Amino acid sequence: MNSLIALRSVVRGRVLLSGDPGFDAARRPWNLAVEQPVAAVVEAVDADDVAALVRHAHSAGLGVATQPNGHGATGRTDGTILLRTRMLDTLEIDPAARRARVGAGVPSGRVQAAAAPYGLTGLPGSSPVVSVTGVALGGGLSWFGRKHGWVADSVTAFDIVDAEGRRRHVTADTDADLFWALRGGGGDFAIVTALELALHPAPHLYGGRILWTAEHAPDVLDAYRRIAATAPDELTVWLDLLHFPGADPMVAVDATYLGDADEARDLLSPLDGLPGPLSDGRRVMPVSELGTITAEPTDPGAGLSRGELLTELDDVAAKALLADPIAPLLSVQIRHLGGAFTQPSDSPHGPLTEPYALYLFGIPTDPATAQAVADRQRVLAEALPVSGRKPLTFLNPGETVADAFAPASLARLRDVKHRHDPHNVFRSNFPVLP
Repeated sequence: MNSLIALRSVVRGRVLLSGDPGFDAARRPWNLAVEQPVAAVVEAVDADDVAALVRHAHSAGLGVATQPNGHGATGRTDGTILLRTRMLDTLEIDPAARRARVGAGVPSGRVQAAAAPYGLTGLPGSSPVVSVTGVALGGGLSWFGRKHGWVADSVTAFDIVDAEGRRRHVTADTDADLFWALRGGGGDFAIVTALELALHPAPHLYGGRILWTAEHAPDVLDAYRRIAATAPDELTVWLDLLHFPGADPMVAVDATYLGDADEARDLLSPLDGLPGPLSDGRRVMPVSELGTITAEPTDPGAGLSRGELLTELDDVAAKALLADPIAPLLSVQIRHLGGAFTQPSDSPHGPLTEPYALYLFGIPTDPATAQAVADRQRVLAEALPVSGRKPLTFLNPGETVADAFAPASLARLRDVKHRHDPHNVFRSNFPVLP
């Protein structure tokens, strides 16, 4: 306990210990269904604060779990110091070099807003509030991944604090193995305080959500499959089966196209022959407004998720997908992958050859509902052609890195962990050691 109390003299940021006012709120993860026990919470003010914390933890035999705001938490934090990095919020855009320097606490939406005036984009996912660093450390599936690959593929350098509390700048040239591990292997090897990210041209963007009543789901799915079958890499389409509390079931197609609006409308023309939608939000939009397409919650809440990768979406899979209502799930999402995801990648995930990702989500309002959600997820996943592999960022708290990485990649990640953090100072959401 003395080593925890001493934290207040080690770092300049706020330190909260068990029993302090605000401790429970400070340790709470984004997913309120996850219980996150920790010994202390430290809110670092800068990279020097992080380094001082790590030196103290290393000498005291304590572990450090790092989260900007708690996305991806699994609860594997008992006895650790929870490091919050929200205040590491540096953001610099170099439009000439098409490069961004992004602090560990910077959310995706801020990068998009800063890059948009220059006709540039990062590789954002569906939510604007998730940290860029967290997504990159997990590999990262983006709206524009079909064109540019994993989010991690666009990272060119990391600023880190290593297990001995030293600040370092890591690139493929300075430390190839550590750089490889950080580009998608999780947060088990160092604390990233900032990263450098290649930006991509986005002078034109067309996108939005089209929404129908669920009775039209078979026709919508058929049109979706036809669009995906010939989609250029600039076009991304997601299918959503939705059933929100108090509302009738619905089906949606979400789309983005990096190009001219007329070209996008032509590529999406199979949707025009469908019955009239409830709404059609497609429009020319700045890349800073991508988060409006799926309109995911921007505040913490409870949820149960399951992610899978599909080997195909043929007639048999389509029939299984629509065989029964999705309730008690709120959403069943199919993301079209392919394109650049299939290309070589110097990252732990490597090429992503499965053509579709599946994401199943429900809210555990009580234990019986939580069990019903998990059962429905299992039944639906077992009815579909899943590969057994999952992106790291799609893992749920009950899964491990063995569900994400091939055995050879996992062995290499464990070797990097042993060499760079032999005392296991860093405790990621999904540790690579058994």
